[in-house]
Amino acid sequence: MLHKFNYYWRVVATAVCFTVFGVGGLLLPLLVFPAQKLIYPDPEQRKSKARKAVHHTFKLFVGLMGFVGVAKFRAQDCEPLRNLRGHIIMANHPSLVDVVVLISMVPNANCVVKADLFKNPFMRGVILNTGYLSNANAADSLENCRQTLAAGNNLIIFPEGTRTIPGQALKFQRGAANIAVRCNAPVATILITTDPPFLTKHEKWYKVPVRRCDYKITLLENDIETPAADEDVPQSKIVRRFTRTLEQFFEEALHKI
Repeated sequence: MLHKFNYYWRVVATAVCFTVFGVGGLLLPLLVFPAQKLIYPDPEQRKSKARKAVHHTFKLFVGLMGFVGVAKFRAQDCEPLRNLRGHIIMANHPSLVDVVVLISMVPNANCVVKADLFKNPFMRGVILNTGYLSNANAADSLENCRQTLAAGNNLIIFPEGTRTIPGQALKFQRGAANIAVRCNAPVATILITTDPPFLTKHEKWYKVPVRRCDYKITLLENDIETPAADEDVPQSKIVRRFTRTLEQFFEEALHKI
């Protein structure tokens, strides 16, 4: 009986959390961002302050999910994330809330988002005010990534491009490696594990796991160096090699758990 109560409580708690998230996505552009426009006349400063507001909002949201028992969030060796500047933060992507958790941990985070999210009424205002980057145009996206990294922001990217399907091996796209190589940016690597699987690809939000998820974020020892340009090797080949290196690095980290 207690087991069933716990399960249905987490279904209700998850619904409450998603509702709060949606309401927050509407209130930030209506209340917080307009006030920031009055205080900060410089557009880039406003975007920076908007991203900081989202960072604190997401921190509260992650705290809410933990408080109501949706998941237990644990961070290991992640203190250096607060002091990173101009890094690409690469992570595997097992859960829907991964980007929310990472932004809650990185005060000066930017990210590349899918172009479709610009049409989402709950996210459009947040994306436009923060200056989060669209993946709609590859050339523009690359230049925007270069600029935000040069400004000292950290760029959160999931090399898989979409959430991992449970039970399947990681499959990295070339986009993350391409940005790192062409922007000559240092890389920090994050391993995310969920036990049991939580808000995975193709699962409805109300399909909560049979027990509370243990959601763990680990900053890995950075044995990954972004390869330098080589006049004798085409850049596309360097990117392909680096993509495979990253994929193998994350696979080995997952197998060590």
